[in-house]
Amino acid sequence: MDTNSEPWWKTAVVYQIYPRSFCDTTGNGVGDIDGITAHLDHLGWLGVDAIWLSPVFRSPMVDHGYDISDYCDIDPLFGDLVAIDTLIDESHARDIRVILDWVPNHSSDQHPWFLESRSDRTNPKRNWYIWRAGDPSTPPNNWQAEFPPGPAWKWDDQTQAWYLHMFAPEQPDLNWAEPAVREAMYDTLRFWLDRGVDGFRMDVVHLLGKPDALPDRAKGPGRPLTEFDNQVTHEYLREIRAVLDRYEGDRMAVGEVYLLDPARVADYYGSDDELHLSFNFMPLWSEWDATVWREQIRLAADAFEPVDAWTTWVLSNHDVPRHRSRYGGNEQTARAAAVLLLCLRGTPFMYAGEEFGLLDADVPPEMAQDPAGYRDGCRAPLPWDGSSNHGWVKPDNWLPFPPEADTRNASAQMADSGSIAALYKAVLAARRRSPALQIGTQRILETHQLVLAFHRVHGTDQRIIVVNMSDEDVDSIAVGSGWQTEVRSDTTDAIAWTQSLPSQTAIILKPA
Repeated sequence: MDTNSEPWWKTAVVYQIYPRSFCDTTGNGVGDIDGITAHLDHLGWLGVDAIWLSPVFRSPMVDHGYDISDYCDIDPLFGDLVAIDTLIDESHARDIRVILDWVPNHSSDQHPWFLESRSDRTNPKRNWYIWRAGDPSTPPNNWQAEFPPGPAWKWDDQTQAWYLHMFAPEQPDLNWAEPAVREAMYDTLRFWLDRGVDGFRMDVVHLLGKPDALPDRAKGPGRPLTEFDNQVTHEYLREIRAVLDRYEGDRMAVGEVYLLDPARVADYYGSDDELHLSFNFMPLWSEWDATVWREQIRLAADAFEPVDAWTTWVLSNHDVPRHRSRYGGNEQTARAAAVLLLCLRGTPFMYAGEEFGLLDADVPPEMAQDPAGYRDGCRAPLPWDGSSNHGWVKPDNWLPFPPEADTRNASAQMADSGSIAALYKAVLAARRRSPALQIGTQRILETHQLVLAFHRVHGTDQRIIVVNMSDEDVDSIAVGSGWQTEVRSDTTDAIAWTQSLPSQTAIILKPA
């Protein structure tokens, strides 16, 4: 039952950190790298295997770091190269891997590459971005930007041409069809791989290949987070994979392929020569309902298993409301969701603060920061203790703290054996003990319609997970005999398995 032969990213639980909101050590109200290092013992206590940092590279911060002006340096807001090297070393000393957020589709308009590109039409870097001449009153095509709403083109008076930006105008798209661009971007990967980084989360990686003719969308303007109709991106992904494969230690790439169809997402794994992992985002938009989740599990299995691809599971991240908020605010539901997330077949990604059962913050309009206009609530600072500052240097920070911070903080949660943080710790420990929960097969069990139940098996090891997603207590859950409780979401007491579960409760069963 040894799982050591599996690549680490297949058995790992990854913990996403939004650095601005993790912990501030300087007093500027913004979280920093030293703040992450200071709380690595919390992550060790929790039992996660890897951390993913949203971007910490140099940036004008128009999109809070997703507009990069130097891929090979740390923004002073977060620290410096010494700070990130220390974080990598201290994480590795705790057997925690480090994943950085790499943004290949676009740079900042303040990146030296773009400053050269827009300096004149004959500059050697002109073709590093996507330019089109034309009428300043008519964009080259009908493509739409993600934010702000409007055309994905900006007119540049200096060189009398349009440039493409699938996101904000300050985020011009790189021209991946230019070989020099690709090699320069691969060099940025090598820079961090040489410093010991274990992998990369690759932002909107499915947008890299653009059709040469840049034709209008057949169905009119649409959101950018869809595929372009070409296979060029897959060629680029194979080149990226070749860079990673030259390094020892199972360096990995997890892609943000924002397509709400698992079968299309699975294409980006290639023949084990493109992405190692790709986010399955459907659960972010799925209601808390057993019938819905049975279908989501089936869709993922049908898409990924035939091509031997390993899926991911995620309930919250920096772009959507936290799942406790989405599921109605009930802690019992959030606790049951913790068991579900960490026991499904695939690699789970937790979002920092899930272990405290956090809700989204209420951000007044005058404090709004997000250029897209809807993501501030889930990005609120993490509370570390019950003081007025909640473990930050001062009480007033770039965003307000989430509700219930006096009790939903690391200090209080870690001291309470019945807290949701203690539940996460217990489920993570159960996962480490069980090869079935890490890499085992998965089969949905037919039982009560209000209940999601599935069986995980690897060799002689097996577990059954049962999640009552309803507001009704359910009796006569037929999963067979010979099972005992290993972890239960609603209590730390030893309660015998009786084929029944209260509402909004989940349980891990092991052989008696």
